[in-house]
Amino acid sequence: MTLEVQNLHVRTEEREILHGVDLVVKKGETHALMGPNGSGKSTLANTLMGNPSYEVTEGRILLNGEDLTEADPDERARAGLFMAFQYPATIPGVSVANFMRMAVNARREEPIKVKEFGAMLKENMDLLKISRDFTSRYLNEGFSGGEKKRAEILQLAMLQPEFAVLDETDSGLDIDALRIVSEGVNAMRGDDRGFLIITHYTRILSYVRPDFVHILLDGRIVREGGSELADELEEKGYEFVREAVAANGA
Repeated sequence: MTLEVQNLHVRTEEREILHGVDLVVKKGETHALMGPNGSGKSTLANTLMGNPSYEVTEGRILLNGEDLTEADPDERARAGLFMAFQYPATIPGVSVANFMRMAVNARREEPIKVKEFGAMLKENMDLLKISRDFTSRYLNEGFSGGEKKRAEILQLAMLQPEFAVLDETDSGLDIDALRIVSEGVNAMRGDDRGFLIITHYTRILSYVRPDFVHILLDGRIVREGGSELADELEEKGYEFVREAVAANGA
């Protein structure tokens, strides 16, 4: 069971951003995709979830062997792919609880029973240390950065997807919010789920230790390794990767 990116070339507004990205995430694995600003990380995240502003000119996206390259975002979600965005949308007039119930029902043949949903919501809120009044608020309206991310991790816990892509989940979080979000992600890790954490910084990776690290530079994955690669990046910065790539290309 895999999420597979094969030779992915993506362009937007007449400019190619990704130049042949290959990546395989298996169930039970946690991968970190790292790179400086402008390297193509968010382009990959948006392409994985089917944002129509990003055109795939070559390559494929496969989920458990099913070609999702041309699939709509809701089809990808139903297939078992979850996306946590860097800037989650605000939905005035829709409470967190109602949004969660709609999201859960979208992946089911029969609507979830109210009692079952309530028990499931409580269990996952306790897991993420979220207070009861949180779910009666309108989704992301007036939320802090940490609250928005917590709402997304709660959605992840409720949907139980096969693969989760977290795009800059650590962006704008203070240390307490980062710890709680990381604990939520760690609680969701296991043999039946794969994670792809897309991040600029290494700080979330000190809480959520990845099995594999990939460095994206100028639209290409230029270096891969284990969690020690993130430690090396923390110590030396992206410039050392850029210099090594330039030296190898010379």
